[in-house]
Amino acid sequence: MSEVKFKTNIKCSACVATVTPFLNKAVGEDHWQVDLQSPERILTVQAENDSADRVKQALQEAGYKGEPINQPL
Repeated sequence: MSEVKFKTNIKCSACVATVTPFLNKAVGEDHWQVDLQSPERILTVQAENDSADRVKQALQEAGYKGEPINQPL
């Protein structure tokens, strides 16, 4: 597993609740978290190397955006 971070437009706990089922389906429960204290609203995902596209798709399906800010090693 690797860690990928995304800059998102998730703004509050209600937004997190909205994306939860989509991200849980894409990468698994307890494999992601959103830092709502960060101005960039960083989503950190612990997942397989090919998960960045799945995460972006899951966010889009939930009505949000996310852009990777680092690539897995």
